[in-house]
Amino acid sequence: MELDDLKTKWNALDKRLAETEIVNMRMVKEMVSHKTKSAYDRIVGQNIYNLVVCILIICVVFPFVYMNTPIRFISFAIVEAVMVLGMIPQIWKISLLSKFNLEDKKCSELSRLVLKYKKVCHHETIWGIAGVCLAMAAFYILELGFNKEAGYVLGTRLLLPLGLTVLTFGLGFFLAKWMRRRHAQGLQEIEQGLEELKEFED
Repeated sequence: MELDDLKTKWNALDKRLAETEIVNMRMVKEMVSHKTKSAYDRIVGQNIYNLVVCILIICVVFPFVYMNTPIRFISFAIVEAVMVLGMIPQIWKISLLSKFNLEDKKCSELSRLVLKYKKVCHHETIWGIAGVCLAMAAFYILELGFNKEAGYVLGTRLLLPLGLTVLTFGLGFFLAKWMRRRHAQGLQEIEQGLEELKEFED
């Protein structure tokens, strides 16, 4: 009789331990999912912010500069065209991110999605730098070489726009570097989270 009681108590204890383990596993999974989702939300917010800034520059800032300075239309059109083309990878990235769903998709699918996203980011950096350099070179060649109405003369009057350009590029470079570091950190957190979540699928 004592042996039967001991077996019953042992089975009850074993059952409680199993239930506790399941609850603990569920809590760990929820914590990892929450951390991964938070990193994902930050990256989505950063991409939307970048897209909104691009739209404002294309539709408001640069047209205002064009209308209030003696910039030639062709110079304005080249820079605008490059900025519009620069929005394509931004939209592409947001489209990829919109497919990221921790509840409905497996970690292997999400990992492939992250890999595609990283490839788009890589190509965006290369083509973005090339596009900006070519656009600015064309802009200054057209403006300094062919825009007689502006009356650019090598001196203080010319140094002002050149100085402002260098300052803008400098600030943009440091801001972009800071944002890229945060972006890379967020991607690393997502990849790490997906690796941890794979263990719960097995």
